[in-house]
Amino acid sequence: MTRFTTNRRTFLKGAVATAGTAVVAGCNDDNGNGNGNGDDDGNGNGEAAIEPGTDIRFDGQTAGWEGLEPSEIEGEQNPTLVLEEGESYTIGWTEGDGSLHNIEIRDDGGDVVDDLQTDEVDDPGDDQILEFEASSEMAEYVCDPHETTMVGEIQVE
Repeated sequence: MTRFTTNRRTFLKGAVATAGTAVVAGCNDDNGNGNGNGDDDGNGNGEAAIEPGTDIRFDGQTAGWEGLEPSEIEGEQNPTLVLEEGESYTIGWTEGDGSLHNIEIRDDGGDVVDDLQTDEVDDPGDDQILEFEASSEMAEYVCDPHETTMVGEIQVE
């Protein structure tokens, strides 16, 4: 056992490195790639199974899509939406931060699926809602102007 007085500098370095590791460890998602925050308390990007026929609504914030409804995504940022193949849903944003946003559904290659995209506007309304039938080619919902922060995964089962 190392005593505090034998090598104080080394002891402090080790303590800082250990504390830093603990903080970083909490930032990993289930894949260990550092994209989540390691929890499901409304601040991460947890998965939400969405019932067919559900209206999915977001608050468009440049930092990310914030879930408004259904309750499974309320307060979640960029939640993963688990949808049933062949079932109908609506998705869109009804609140925003005043910046230009749109919503698109893309495949895993980054291409818009079946023209499911809206125009870029700074004030959301009925024209920012997409009606669709879930298909296996759907991989993510994205705001084109903010595609690095306003992006969430779609899993179709």
